[in-house]
Amino acid sequence: MKTDFSPALLADPAMAASEAVIRKCVHCGFCTATCPTYVLLGDELDSPRGRIYLMKEMLEQEREPTPEVVKHIDRCLSCLSCMTTCPSGVNYMHLVDHARAYIEERYRRPWKERLFRSLLAWVLPHPGRFRLALRLARLVSPARPVLAKLPALEPMAAMLALAPDTVPARASRRDGLIATPRGRVALLQGCAEPVLRPEFRAAAVRLLNRAGFDVIFAPGEGCCGALVHHMGREAESLDAARRNVDAWMAEIESRGLAAILVTASGCGTTIKDYGFMLRDDAAYADKAARVSALAKDISEFLIDAGLPAAGEVGGLTVAYHAACSLQHGQKVTEAPKKLLALAGFTVRTPAEAHLCCGSAGTYNILQPVIAGQLGDRKVANITKLAPDVIATGNIGCAMQIGQRTGIPIVHTVELLDWATGGPKPRAIA
Repeated sequence: MKTDFSPALLADPAMAASEAVIRKCVHCGFCTATCPTYVLLGDELDSPRGRIYLMKEMLEQEREPTPEVVKHIDRCLSCLSCMTTCPSGVNYMHLVDHARAYIEERYRRPWKERLFRSLLAWVLPHPGRFRLALRLARLVSPARPVLAKLPALEPMAAMLALAPDTVPARASRRDGLIATPRGRVALLQGCAEPVLRPEFRAAAVRLLNRAGFDVIFAPGEGCCGALVHHMGREAESLDAARRNVDAWMAEIESRGLAAILVTASGCGTTIKDYGFMLRDDAAYADKAARVSALAKDISEFLIDAGLPAAGEVGGLTVAYHAACSLQHGQKVTEAPKKLLALAGFTVRTPAEAHLCCGSAGTYNILQPVIAGQLGDRKVANITKLAPDVIATGNIGCAMQIGQRTGIPIVHTVELLDWATGGPKPRAIA
């Protein structure tokens, strides 16, 4: 795609990076066939190609973002299916992330949107605040039908719909240490996952210990920054990245780490991008690149490290839901399915596996109508497989799909843990 950025604009590293991304686009339109919002809405401006045009015009001309442009950028899930499809290697992720930061800096949203987005950014990345918010949600939930009828309060109704009936007890944050380890790994604690499904992390620690690895939680590590990053709140996301880089580098430089493992694939995609996010920070660029190189999804790590000996799991049929952040963001596609098959499960993949379930961080809260349509579509395809259980590698997907079906949904590591000597997952016990 031809561009016309001024030399002054290209002096800005972020603009230069976006210009390079835009120039790679050849208008082929392959992305439109796999973009969830284009598949649903049929609007060119709700396709990656259409959004690239909008972002090009906005950035190239240094225009103030208009409500129309913001609407179409906000509708993007950042599922990155377009990047899997693109034959030209367009890094849409970096472009849309830059556009969102540009919009956040220059566009004044209606006050209700500003308030709600700020509330999400203040609550979700902090487990303590998030836990309290979920308890308060139980008190407000009877008002959800009323809130859902008011367009301005639809996000609040969507958030209440996602809140579980009961908040799991707080799990202890204990390192998993064994007598003669093969190596030492750090496991991301995360923010939403330990509040909503603490059993994910517990299963991961048991499984990694059984595979022969010490598991540690780095002091000072917190939210990866993905939630605020995708809302365009760049300063907050970079602060989170620096904090985590400091925490993991302290472990790397003291006793060393074989890997930094992640059980929430949305977080993994962001952590693997820390090297790019902090590329212009002289104090952090090299350290961030080192951290990103060590980051792995837990399935990606286990397929190389080897799975402990599997037992008998009764031949259950598992519908494997590939989270977009894992299959498109990290290009980890076969490892989870291979691990489940090695553990003795019958693995089935639903139709349209490349399409997003509609979770996408805060998307199912901020864009509840589109997210709901995608969630229903995903569950309909999964249900056709008549599985005993659904497995996924991302907490957001588990919550989005779980609220639409009675089929138990668990993390892939829960099934692997059970098959290799751990307890049966609570969701299917």
